[in-house]
Order: sequence, then C-alpha cells, then structure tokens
Amino acid sequence: MIVTDRSNAGKSTVKEERISVFDIFKIGVGPSSSHTLGPWRAGQLFVKLLENITSLDQVISVKVNLYGSLAKTGKGHGTDLAVQLGLCGYDPVTMDTKQIDTIKFQIADSNKLILNGTSEIDFNPKTDIIFKMQESLPFHPNALTFTAEITENGILRETYYSVGGGFVIQEENQEEVGPCVRLPYPVDHASDLLNWHQQTGMAISDIIYENEKVWRSEEEIKSELLNIWRVMKESIYEGCHNEGILSGGLHVKRRAASLSEKLLNEKVYSGYDEWIAAIRSNGHGFKYTLDWLSCFALAVNEENASFSRVVTAPTNGSAGVIPAVLQYYLIFCNGTENDIIRFLLTASEIGCIFKKGATISAAMGGCQAEIGVSSAMAAAGLTEVSGGTVEQCMMAAEIAMEHHLGMTCDPVGGLVQIPCIERNTMGAIKAITASQLAMQSNPENAKVSLDNVVKTMWETALDMNFRYKETSEGGLAINIPISLSEC
Repeated sequence: MIVTDRSNAGKSTVKEERISVFDIFKIGVGPSSSHTLGPWRAGQLFVKLLENITSLDQVISVKVNLYGSLAKTGKGHGTDLAVQLGLCGYDPVTMDTKQIDTIKFQIADSNKLILNGTSEIDFNPKTDIIFKMQESLPFHPNALTFTAEITENGILRETYYSVGGGFVIQEENQEEVGPCVRLPYPVDHASDLLNWHQQTGMAISDIIYENEKVWRSEEEIKSELLNIWRVMKESIYEGCHNEGILSGGLHVKRRAASLSEKLLNEKVYSGYDEWIAAIRSNGHGFKYTLDWLSCFALAVNEENASFSRVVTAPTNGSAGVIPAVLQYYLIFCNGTENDIIRFLLTASEIGCIFKKGATISAAMGGCQAEIGVSSAMAAAGLTEVSGGTVEQCMMAAEIAMEHHLGMTCDPVGGLVQIPCIERNTMGAIKAITASQLAMQSNPENAKVSLDNVVKTMWETALDMNFRYKETSEGGLAINIPISLSEC
C-alpha cells in the first residue's frame, strides 16, 4: 500500500463559506468547542477517512499529535479524551455524557480502543497521544495530526485544524469552497445586512430566516431552533441544581445551585416550569434580576466545565452568555416562543459576521473572540425582540464588542473555569447594557460601525502576544499560586 501523507502545512487563507445558524449554534459536550468538540469531530472525520480507504480491521495502530494551543492547554480542556471518544465513534450530540468517565478509564486500563465501535486496536493514551508543546503548524494554533498504521506497511496521515466554535478544517481542504449554496440574501459584512434591510424592509431575523430556507424547510428551522433552546435551558436548569467541586485540580466550587436556592428562599417546586414560575413570583427588582442573570450564566458554564451537554454560542467557553440573556428576557420581559426563534436567528448572524471578518477562536484572538462575540450576539438578539430597529441591533452588537476588545484568554491550569465561568456573567450583563444603550440612541450618530469593530477585533487579535491566546502561559494563568494536583 502507498504511504499517504495528507499534511500540507503552510497555507494561510480559507475561502469564504456560507454559514447556517446551526453551524454557529451546535449541540455538543464541554468544556471547549475548539479544544474538545473540534478534536472530537476530527477523530470522527479521521475514522470516516479510514473507512473510505480500507476496512477498519486492517488498522494496526493510531497515533495523535497535538500542536500549539491544543498541546499547551489540551489536558485541561480534555482534548486527549475528546480525540479518543471521536475515534471510538461516539457522537457529542447524542452520547450519554455520564458514560464519559467510564469510557476514559476503560481505554486507560485496557490500553485498547475500539475504532468506531467495531474494530479493536492497541492504544495507550499516555504514549499514543503526543503533546507537541513547542511546535505549532502555520495555518492555525489548534492543529492535530492523526497517523494510522495499516497492514502491509501502509500509513495514512491527516492533519485537522480546530478553528473555533467546533468548526474543523481538514488540511488539504484549507482553500476549498464547501458545497455551492446560493442564498437570497448573502451576508459577509454588517454593511451587507444593512443593505438587505434597506432594500427589503425586513428585520435581521427575517433575512436570516429566508436564507435558512435554502437548507431546511420552515418547519425544520423552527423545530431545530427550539431544540437548540431546549438544550440551552436544560443546561441552565441542570447547572442550577448540581452541586459539588469541579474536577481538574483547581477545586472550584459550583455556585449556581446555592445561588438559585438562596434567591428562591427555599420555595418548593418540581421541574423546570415550576422553577420558572417560582423565579417570576419571587421578585422583579434590579438586584434580583441581575442575580438571576449571573446565576443562569454560571449554571451553563459550570455544566460546560463538567463535560456536560451545552450549545456552542458561538463557543463552549462562552456558552452561558446567550442562554442567560434569553432566559432573562423570557422570564422578566414575558418573551414568547416566537421571540426565541427571532433572538437566535439574529444572534447567529452577528456570530457569522465575526467569524468571517475576524475569528471566534480564543487561540487566534483571545477571549474577545469568545465572550466578546457572544456578548455582541446576545445584544443584537435582545435588541430585536425588544422592538429595536436593525440599525439599533447592529449598534448594540458593536457596543458589546467594543468593550471587550483586547480581552485575553489566560485560563488557569488550561481549564475552562478561572476566569472563564465568571466571564460569562460579565458578557451577559454587558449584552443587556449594550442593548439598552442602543435602544435609547440614534444609530445615525454612532461614530463606530459594527464593521469597524470587527476589523479592529481582528487587528487586535493579530497584535496580541501569543501568551494571551489560550496557552496558559500569561496573565492569570501564571499569577495564581494554585497547585493542580489532579491535572
């Protein structure tokens, strides 16, 4: 068999693709979309590639090299575990997350891995997953290479890049355009969105809804958006009722459950709906509302840090901002099911604009690319359902990002816990503040456009020292004197 090396490092551009709302909002497993979900998907893709080339029972061994940020913070983000789950064929959308630890220990104890659940190979996670701490590939800091040895001296090698938000790019396809899709209202920049509104009079959510109909039926769009919200609200509810210490060695205590109990003053309820009714009946003041907003955001990201199911929004590290703001609106502003759909459609397009014009990867742009983008998305979504104009929605997104510019990604111990969990509360309150500012302003007087801030965010990302891009080599990560005994 011919030795096949499909790596081709050095390319630096990616041709534009059309992005669906369901590309921005993905159901997955924490703690990181770029360091967990992306590598997990890469493992699945590599197994499919193997199946297209040979029978899996012909595979003798698989080794995985992790580069750059994936190597430096991979342990804390569970990258090594995610790769194993992907190679085994588990799907992050459907698998029972309570089985993850069991599977992890089974592989470690037996030094065996079952490719796609069908073909067993020898696999020692300690030696077959290699952390290349001092090596990075040119295209993106989040790179991983799979090498499979196949019978009769055959070798298959493939490199993937996890580029943020669970998006994965195969090395050889860096410059290839995806399936050709002709959208009625294509948007690459915020100015495009504004132009379509001026031509049609449609709101942002209406424009994006028409685009989505190219991929899905109206019924599918609505049902899948409501399913996205179902997972979001479940992560809020579960996070508000799960107590304990987060794993990883930082010994971070969960706070959402105790905060929820304190705010409800020991009210008795059963299930999500009664919980929401209890929240509504117990108060509406500013401090009360703000406490619940923080509680919702904490809940989601405590779940995310626990290898539980969340929705990338647009990433796992920032998964709490949008659910918290949307939950706030539904409870305290009497939102409807239709508002959920409009909010998510509007928010998703802001995320798309940032992904196309800058990045949603903290390894490329720092935390401004995660919390900053999620806050901008939430601000726009909230403004639309609150009755704001398209111009005010875009102004709200700009304000939210403008005040996240330069935010570094410096996770202590490479874990998505400190400062990541609390940052979601900050992103949520900034989104609401940005929305309210925009609603009380005339966008014609704005000095900074959304496109201006997207461009500035990308330039800031390029200027930012690599130590502050999800490496745990700068900032809080090196100034917190904590011994990571379990890492």
